[in-house]
Amino acid sequence: MTKAAELAKMGEVLTNSQIGGRRNIIINGAMQVAQRGTVTSATDSTYGGPDRFQVSESGDTVFTMSQDSDTPSGEGFANSMKLDVTTADSSLAASDFASLIYNLEGQDLQQLKKGTSSAEKVTVSFFIKSTITGTYIVQIYDNDNNRQISKSYTVSSANTWEKKIITFDGDTTGAFDDDNAKSALIRWWFAAGSNFSSGSLATSWESFTAANAAVGQANAVNSTDNNIFITGVQLEVGEQATPFEHRSFGEELALCQRYYTVIADGSITNPSTFGMGAMYNATNVYGSIILPTEMRTGPTLDAVTGTNYYYFYRNGDGDGFNSVTLSISQKGGIEFYNQTEISGTAGHAGFFRSVHGSAKIALTAEL
Repeated sequence: MTKAAELAKMGEVLTNSQIGGRRNIIINGAMQVAQRGTVTSATDSTYGGPDRFQVSESGDTVFTMSQDSDTPSGEGFANSMKLDVTTADSSLAASDFASLIYNLEGQDLQQLKKGTSSAEKVTVSFFIKSTITGTYIVQIYDNDNNRQISKSYTVSSANTWEKKIITFDGDTTGAFDDDNAKSALIRWWFAAGSNFSSGSLATSWESFTAANAAVGQANAVNSTDNNIFITGVQLEVGEQATPFEHRSFGEELALCQRYYTVIADGSITNPSTFGMGAMYNATNVYGSIILPTEMRTGPTLDAVTGTNYYYFYRNGDGDGFNSVTLSISQKGGIEFYNQTEISGTAGHAGFFRSVHGSAKIALTAEL
């Protein structure tokens, strides 16, 4: 083999044969985008802080989720996910657990070749800082086939940034569906009652057994003094962890907007124009918005309501109103209306504004 061929082969090994291509399957792994801002009282299925990451828990644990500037030194990160334990679970019941998850579409996982004899290994890498030292668990769960694999790692020093690299074997059983639904998730466990920790850790792919999911997991939510920080999350094909793939803020924002899009946010811009519309009749007003990014599916409304939080201006006049309702929800755009709080003349066109610091209209198509 020539020297050039040897170097080319080495490059393939170091980059998992993805020279020039995207390596990181995770969106927003550097925690740059945080459209929801700080979310308090976060319990099961709550999104908050940096986009795309979700709390999953059962029991007493309550978090505040926020984007934070505490990051590992010299690694090129400006942001992290901060999970502040605001209600502790110091005595875990059998069914109690606390975790952070990242959900994945099946059509984004076809390169893993799952369910074939060529199934690929994958490597998860990330930086973590936690108050509690000890054994922690990362799990990959196959939602399409109810299968799992878990690996342990150690937080060695309290309140200190540490990098973790964990490789998971490929699974020759059960292919991921090639669609836009949730096929898999990555779960970072922070506490696990006996229902999830009384068996043998599933270090090889197996049918899901709850007791094997998080064996040995330390209780990182046992005090309101506890904080957990995570950043630099990367999921890539192969067993070689490559340097974190940094993407521009604009690219990460567009990728995040597939799942969550803010139309108006009074805490950022007040007032804020968010759409055009017209009076359908004397009391019904309709508006429409073309979305900046096509969303994963037709979104649902995530809005904050309040007295005269919003206004419709037309024909030299304007009416305050409290909320909007979706009438048509499509991946690329929405139609919305208000039927009771505005009066005017049919056919008069105008524009919509949010005019209160707490006003917010967003759309969600999360997995």
